[in-house]
Order: sequence, then C-alpha cells, then structure tokens
Amino acid sequence: MKSILHVYNVEQKECRVLNVFNGHIEAPNWTMDGKNLVYNADGHIFRFDLESLESTQINTEDCTSCNNDHVLSFDGKMIAISSGHKESYESRIWTLPLEGGKPTLVTPNAPSYLHGWSPDGRTLAYCAERNGNFDIYTIPATGGEETRLTTAEGLDDGPEYSPSGDHIWFNSVRSGLMQIWRMNADGSEQTRMTKDDFNNWFPHISPDGEKVVFISYYKDQVAPGDHPANKDVKIRMMSANGGDVTTLLDVFGGQGTMNVNSWSPDSKEFAFVTYKLDE
Repeated sequence: MKSILHVYNVEQKECRVLNVFNGHIEAPNWTMDGKNLVYNADGHIFRFDLESLESTQINTEDCTSCNNDHVLSFDGKMIAISSGHKESYESRIWTLPLEGGKPTLVTPNAPSYLHGWSPDGRTLAYCAERNGNFDIYTIPATGGEETRLTTAEGLDDGPEYSPSGDHIWFNSVRSGLMQIWRMNADGSEQTRMTKDDFNNWFPHISPDGEKVVFISYYKDQVAPGDHPANKDVKIRMMSANGGDVTTLLDVFGGQGTMNVNSWSPDSKEFAFVTYKLDE
C-alpha cells in the first residue's frame, strides 16, 4: 500500500501532492505555526516538515498504539492522542507536549476516541462506548469526571469544537444515514446540518469559523455506522451556517483520510490522505 499526502487549496480549487509514503499513514493535523503536519503511522505519531518534506517521530513513550484520533491544542503547545498503553491496548486519551514527552492519562474509561479540544484549552470532546452505546462526551483536559452530551440510540462520533467554542459539530446516525449535526457546547440544541443521501463523517471547521469539510461515503457501499478504509469517497464542504454542500474531490480513501481537523491556520488549505493498493 501507498499513502499519498495531499493539500487542497479551497480558494484556488487546486490539489497538490506533498509526499508518497510506502505503507499506511493517517489523519494529518496542521500545526498552529503552519510549518508542520502531524500524522499517525504504525502506532506512532510523526511530524512532517512542510519545508524539508521529512518526517520525525514524536516520542509518546509507552503509548505505542496511537490511532487516527489525535488533536492539537489551540495554542499549539500540546497534542492529545488516543492510544492503548503497555498495560492495556484499549484506546484511552492522553496529553503530552507536542515536542514529545511523558503522556498524561485523561480518560481512565475505555474505549475513548478523541476528536476535539476546546479553544480555551480546558476541555476535550470525544466519542466513547459506555454500556454498549457510542455517544459524545466531554472531560476536563486535566482529567476528572466525564459528561455525556448525546443520548440518541446509535452511533454519535467525531465531536469537534468551533473556533469560538460555542458549538460542537459531530456526526450521528440517529436519522437513519450518518449525517452532520451541530450542538451547543453544553449539548443543548442538537441540530441536523446535512440532509442528503450520503453517509457523512467527521466535520472539520476552518479556523476562521466559516467553512466545514467532511468525508461522504456512498450509502450503497457502507452501512451508516461504518467508516471503513479503501472506499471511493467524496470530500465535501459547506458553510458553517448550513446550506448547500459542494463536492471538492472524489478520492480513494475513507478511514484515515481526514479523521481529525487538518485545516491550515489561515483557513485557505486542508491536508488529507488518499491510498493506492498494491497491484
């Protein structure tokens, strides 16, 4: 397998390839200084320098089964990861300095899959399975008691804060197909934002708060609650105020393509990964 790391410019409507990796990489984040992308591969986290086009592993010590649910703090100093640990392979959420170091456990309960960090740095938002149901939860970034925000039957996933901190965007299967939703940061006023015949996953809000990009699966290719790899998918965009959805790209990917926020700090570009299977 090859993984192709791309950047799409939403103003110029142009896509460029940054690098082709032998093997499997996933879920780029864009660092707040605009100089690096951060991705996961083989259970580890890597920094990709946009000038040298070289990758460097970030030391996560005993967290060596990092998955594609990792998020950077808004001040650019910290990274929160979802990973197993030498004592348990179940996914839990940890925080550590972006340059690497000893991870601090935030969610003792598992499984927990991180997707959002509040702009004030105080709160993490994540998808978690508790008592047989996947819902959206928040927890203080320093640890503490978790708060359940969604109670609908079926999968709720992908919670991400708006840059203002007023809203959390997420995807939910409660309407039948997986669709994009938005709620207030306290969980109130849960509002459906897409109403179409695709299964829509992982809404990512641009830093200027104006645009939302997400992945769309064809409804006849996947079950509403699944987001598998190696599928024909669309990368689509809508206004953060709702309204019409525009298709930007048709790609081969899905899981790993854009699980977490990958917007550039200036809101002009976003990064994503596509895949090519061995022939």
